Amino acid sequence: MHLLIAWLYWNPSKDIFTLPLVNRPIAWYGLFFVLGLILSYSIVLHLMRTMLLERCCPQKNSKDISPIALALTDRLTWYVVTGIIIGARLGHVFFYDWPYYQHYPIDILKVWEGGLASHGGAVGILLALAIYRLSIRKKFPKLTFLTIADMIAVPAALAGACIRVGNFFNQEILGTPSQAPWAVIFGNPADHSLPLPRHPVQLYEAFAYLIIFTLLLLIWQRALVRKKSGFMTGLFLILLFSTRFFLEFFKSSQSAVIDESKMQMGQYLSLPFILSGFFLIIYTNKAYRAFTRENENI
Repeated sequence: MHLLIAWLYWNPSKDIFTLPLVNRPIAWYGLFFVLGLILSYSIVLHLMRTMLLERCCPQKNSKDISPIALALTDRLTWYVVTGIIIGARLGHVFFYDWPYYQHYPIDILKVWEGGLASHGGAVGILLALAIYRLSIRKKFPKLTFLTIADMIAVPAALAGACIRVGNFFNQEILGTPSQAPWAVIFGNPADHSLPLPRHPVQLYEAFAYLIIFTLLLLIWQRALVRKKSGFMTGLFLILLFSTRFFLEFFKSSQSAVIDESKMQMGQYLSLPFILSGFFLIIYTNKAYRAFTRENENI
């Protein structure tokens, strides 16, 4: 007896509409990328107000803090967006498609044609945060690198979820072939692969990232956690990149740099982030205990 399965056939236009004056198409991926940034900005602005009131300006009220938080968040956003684009682009170039770009280096600049790697974006964000921290350290010495990283860590998974939905519309980062009832047939895959029923791994990842975001947002509400600078960043790295490591088993091979018969490039790149997360949690807990004992002895 054969079971007839009606898989979803997915082949939307990659562009939503075209801007009339400049004749520039607006892609679904770009829309979800911007949506992720806007949502993240709103959350970071709220977290920035909280941290300023708790650490930097406890004598001021929320109304007085708002303009300062807005200016700091605006500036932080520019640093982070720049870090994401440069880091994600270079990550894709060197870890996923170097055999091509070594012969066509000028194409590295063609970011609008696609090709961004989240691991490279994560490194770009960390470097951007370090530079941002140097630019504000005199006026806001209590906004340490780890404190700022904690604020970014909370909404980062939400932004990642939006981007993965954009990948789904772009028909890229495809899953492995599957006979599951919820498998999806991509009609025009970005890598020109066969239109087979596949795991909608982009949606798996988006859903998992939404859960991680919700969990981190709930944990952030605890005042004790906010005192442990670096704890949220460590937890984020463990949760997100462990999820990424697991879901790579459901993804088709993406890297032209290494043999992915045993492990995917994304899994190799996730391991350092996971280990860094455990290190950060151990470090922050020890540092907080030492700080507490020191204050008790005063």
